[in-house]
Amino acid sequence: MTRWGPIERIAPAPARADRRGRRPGPPDPGGRYGLLLLLLIATYLLSASSLNVLAADLQTLLFLGVLLLVLRTAQASRRVVWLSCAVALIGSAGAAAAALTQTQDGQGAADLWKGLILLITAMLIVRRVLARPTVTLQSIYGALSAYLIIGLMYAAFFAAIQHLTAGSFFADHQPANTQTLQYFSFTTLTTLGYGDFTAAGNGGRALAVIEALTGQVFLATLVARLVAAFRVPAEQDRPTPRRRWPPSNVRSGSGVSYHRKPRRSVRKTSSRDP
Repeated sequence: MTRWGPIERIAPAPARADRRGRRPGPPDPGGRYGLLLLLLIATYLLSASSLNVLAADLQTLLFLGVLLLVLRTAQASRRVVWLSCAVALIGSAGAAAAALTQTQDGQGAADLWKGLILLITAMLIVRRVLARPTVTLQSIYGALSAYLIIGLMYAAFFAAIQHLTAGSFFADHQPANTQTLQYFSFTTLTTLGYGDFTAAGNGGRALAVIEALTGQVFLATLVARLVAAFRVPAEQDRPTPRRRWPPSNVRSGSGVSYHRKPRRSVRKTSSRDP
């Protein structure tokens, strides 16, 4: 009667290398920013529509969803992700409760929390995009998403200044609501400068200057670099051409064997040669 020995665990065979000698690494689980970009565009369009009152009430929930979606694509340990999600949920619940008080201080605190959420989200996206070894279409989506998030972030900070300081945020007592603040934020970020809305206080003006500088640096460095380095995936995996031997310009039947490269003839010199 045959006795079976201990069953050995067979290790999986190593992955084969491609034509360039590179072995494929583990699949990249993150970096899917197309859905995030669509969510941000929908959030902005909802705020700019006639449903701006409903959008203002749902902004905390929408921005929380954006942060959770970015944390899902971030390359971090599971413990850090769960801890960040817990802090974000608790802070968002506190901001929503503060906004429900309908006081200036409560709404200002809620706007500050929105700005902080968007700031952390933009930093995570930029860090993730710069850490990718190659520039793909998802990298472009991530950079555009970070650009939109920066505009929404400054709009939240402008709203916080409006609620936490005395007087109107805009000059000539123009209305400062979700629509006008986001409009002013994106025209400042893109340095269009229409001039129809202008910050009245020193704090709003200083923050507007920082936003204009941020938009210029972001477009001139990150987005321009990504677009210049973008390549189609088929071009990235295209193998390098191999040199043909024998050369194609050699006539057939010349009598010279080209199975091996010809060696260089070295003339031996002796001491008797003059």
